[in-house]
Amino acid sequence: MAAAYHGGDRAELREAIRTIQDYPKPGIAFRDISTLLGNPRAFRRAVDELVQPYAGAGISKVAGIEARGFILGGAIAHQLSCGFVPIRKKGKLPHATVSISYSLEYGTDTMEMHVDAVSKGERVILVDDLIATGGTASAAVQLLQKLGAEVVAACFVIDLPELGGADRIRELGVPVRTLIAFDGH
Repeated sequence: MAAAYHGGDRAELREAIRTIQDYPKPGIAFRDISTLLGNPRAFRRAVDELVQPYAGAGISKVAGIEARGFILGGAIAHQLSCGFVPIRKKGKLPHATVSISYSLEYGTDTMEMHVDAVSKGERVILVDDLIATGGTASAAVQLLQKLGAEVVAACFVIDLPELGGADRIRELGVPVRTLIAFDGH
């Protein structure tokens, strides 16, 4: 169930995203949403479009992945009148945590959330700025499910479909919503 969009009247969002070539390494086109966040009209539009399908859907919490997912997720949680859950890199949260380690291109990483951040059966939306290979987002879904949350959807402003991350999330039984797609990585 793809909810990606490839142009048309979301051109404003696409134009608000800066592309930085060869960052963080040669051959990568980094999609920087800081310019979208700094554009009040584009930021509002992105949040409104990510919120729209879930208004009135009984969402308990929005979980945001560090760091841009915090910005988007906080705004979305505000619009949905629900709580916000930060999912952070290991060692950044002050209370008892639950963690998951996951594979990266070179090695592994670990993310955590507080053990009491979600309760069994709570309806949660996962949010981040971009879905690429899906490793981090898949781990976040599994972390939320480990605590008994029902992950209603994973939402991203940007999809890089050639990298297959959205499909990886769908394989976990979680619908994916994206607003725009970019070719390449």
